[in-house]
Amino acid sequence: VQLVESGGGLVQAGNSLRLSCAASGSTFSINAMGWYRQAPGKQRELVALISSGGGSTYYADSVKGRFTISRDNARNTMYLQMNSLKPEDTAVYYCTVVAGPHDYWGQGTQVTVSS
Repeated sequence: VQLVESGGGLVQAGNSLRLSCAASGSTFSINAMGWYRQAPGKQRELVALISSGGGSTYYADSVKGRFTISRDNARNTMYLQMNSLKPEDTAVYYCTVVAGPHDYWGQGTQVTVSS
């Protein structure tokens, strides 16, 4: 499975961004999908998860109510709608999928929120 993120960029605090993660390859085996982020000097942290059918989601407390994770299985794409962005949301955002016994990661997309 190959993953390519897009949609990152530089925005002012309070604005929105939508990240996309396009999957290719053995997409039939994909189960759960998720987003992580890593800020400079910090450990990678879980942002949000979504189940295979999209019916179950999980959010980190820091993004709950501001971020929305979704997926379009027909397009093999996952999204992260990020609203009311804060400077502390600045990080490299990575998408990840569980496919069979393995997990796969994208290369990351930079999100920078200015105050």
